[in-house]
Amino acid sequence: MGTFSRLRIAILLVVLVIVTGVLGYRFLADYPWFDALYMTIITLTTVGYLEVHPLSPTGRGFTMALLVAGVGIVLYTVVTLAESIVAGEFQRVFGRRRMEQRIAALSAHYVVCGFGRIGEVVCRELGAKPVPFVVIEHDAERVRTAEAAQYLVLHGDATHEATLLMAGVQQAQGLFAALPNDAANVFVTLTAKELNPRLQVIVRAETEHSVRILRHAGADQVVSPYAIGGHRMAQAALRPAVVDVIDLATHSQNLEIRLEELGVPPQSPCAGMVLRDSGLRERFGVIVVAIKRAADTMIFNPAPEERIKAGDRLVVLAEAARFKAVEEHISGQA
Repeated sequence: MGTFSRLRIAILLVVLVIVTGVLGYRFLADYPWFDALYMTIITLTTVGYLEVHPLSPTGRGFTMALLVAGVGIVLYTVVTLAESIVAGEFQRVFGRRRMEQRIAALSAHYVVCGFGRIGEVVCRELGAKPVPFVVIEHDAERVRTAEAAQYLVLHGDATHEATLLMAGVQQAQGLFAALPNDAANVFVTLTAKELNPRLQVIVRAETEHSVRILRHAGADQVVSPYAIGGHRMAQAALRPAVVDVIDLATHSQNLEIRLEELGVPPQSPCAGMVLRDSGLRERFGVIVVAIKRAADTMIFNPAPEERIKAGDRLVVLAEAARFKAVEEHISGQA
């Protein structure tokens, strides 16, 4: 039986003893109700005051029984309460220490600054991939929500350099600045880029004016939720079929097709081949939508004669059931 279950039982027993004591003094010793309650309390707390009214032998026998049973129950309740407090404190301290150790062991992970509406969606997508990530959140209630979702969480201010270092920003591959304040996101971007210049920083912007400032601060990508939301609503009305296809291909929980970006490492069997000879379409039924070169040039709808190079990023459309095999083949793990 858990500590809190025992505590509930102990409190229930204390209430039962008090009720029994009041009823006993009321009907066995003929005490008024308030005097019966007073006599019960001073008996259970063993303060040693004199009897309110003279007790008969029956009343004294009841008092002895109440002392033996009631004081034991009260002491048990106090011990159980102390145990629950100490156990909860130990669980909080050691649970936090274990989480910090797990965060310190991360590398090539993502840091999500802010667990608001945007940050929560980002975490859900990262968790569905899955890729390792850690959340930084200042609000205690949101920290508890993130912990309930089994995320790694740091309770702190993402604008502080020490908090970013604790989140392993120097070993991370990406950071999402999803704080509700643009000024805070600018500060996080500047600090994170200073700590890790290779870090990919994706930032939420509240206003169009902030987009330019955030790019100057070093953000690799700036996303305006309101602009994207408005664009999406317009496209849903003007091009509903296009929106449906994009949703079908990019939704993380989709079981039919997936649109993904895959890197081509030097050991990949596809490196150095032309697209026609790679076997991606014939063997896996993959459609290569685009090739992003290492120099950040993008080739859309590449021709069959286009050569795949090490360091390229392939944007591919594939059946979800075959995607794992496609990923292993391109990475050279098959």
